[in-house]
Amino acid sequence: MKVSELFQEEGFQVLNKGDNDQREISKPYCCDLLSIAMGKMPADSAWVTVMGNINTLAVAALADAACIILAESSRLDVPAADKAREQGITVLVTDLPIFDAALKVHHKLNA
Repeated sequence: MKVSELFQEEGFQVLNKGDNDQREISKPYCCDLLSIAMGKMPADSAWVTVMGNINTLAVAALADAACIILAESSRLDVPAADKAREQGITVLVTDLPIFDAALKVHHKLNA
């Protein structure tokens, strides 16, 4: 599944359309502890988190995440939103809980 396919998925909104919307997503990954996500997140993951700060973008870049999904209606703070635009990182938002958002991605990947 490509990142762009999440753009049309019910319950997901695009906060920042990065330059990688044709990138393939390998799996969802859930974690809010940045140090763990940095070391364990598989490349090409759709990272589901509630953390919307600039450090989240740095971890996503280091771990080579396909996109970030902010769950529970979390938002990027202003510096993070600016950095997402600058670095071309795709960020979506959903009001779903973390598990439900990741499960939705999982089902879409395995449909």
